[in-house]
Amino acid sequence: MNSRRDHRSNRAALFDGIEEGGIRASAYSSHEIHEHDNDLAIEGLQDRVNILKRLTGDIHEEVEGHNRMLDRMGNDMDSSRGILSGTMDRFKMVFETKSNRRMATLVASFVALFLLIYYLTK
Repeated sequence: MNSRRDHRSNRAALFDGIEEGGIRASAYSSHEIHEHDNDLAIEGLQDRVNILKRLTGDIHEEVEGHNRMLDRMGNDMDSSRGILSGTMDRFKMVFETKSNRRMATLVASFVALFLLIYYLTK
């Protein structure tokens, strides 16, 4: 059992200097080691910055697409509002000039048309 422990401790001592793909020689000064660590940290930060830059670009494109869609929807709503106000003006004219029977028929046909359009779009 002792020989197994000695073997492990010798092996640990042998491979003690191996770090991240290479052997660090004791001839390196601590300044060079810190410089290497800083270079690795800078590379990692550059990768993160590049990822964030791509992500913000994607977000910008998505926002621009949504803004265009909202503009189109606003224009469609404005045109619908214009059509509905014209229709309401026509209804007012009809209600003011026609008989009650004609008005009831017009209202009933409008409601039926609305329900038909509602069920067709649903």
